Amino acid sequence: MSDSEIWQLIALLALATFIARSSFWLVGHHISLSKRVQEALRYAPSCALAALIFPDLLLTNGEIMISFDNPRLIAGIAATAFFLMKRNMLLTIYFGMAVYTYVRLGL
Repeated sequence: MSDSEIWQLIALLALATFIARSSFWLVGHHISLSKRVQEALRYAPSCALAALIFPDLLLTNGEIMISFDNPRLIAGIAATAFFLMKRNMLLTIYFGMAVYTYVRLGL
């Protein structure tokens, strides 16, 4: 591929991204969703977050690993408990990473 083709591809991908992301903003007020769909969409961010986090906590080398040998799972459980007590996301991130480092290094 030549340099001009690469830049054309980047420009087309940027345009496609812009159209996809701005379409809801531009025509969103013309679309009405039922009350039931709106209530169901409230859970979409939680489901997306769970879909990203749980595989990372549970999978090791493509296999499910639910044991105390899995430092990510231990850190995730500890961070969840910490968040439920403190309700501070930034401190939870620090705490979870500290627990992960501590368990991973076996200190």
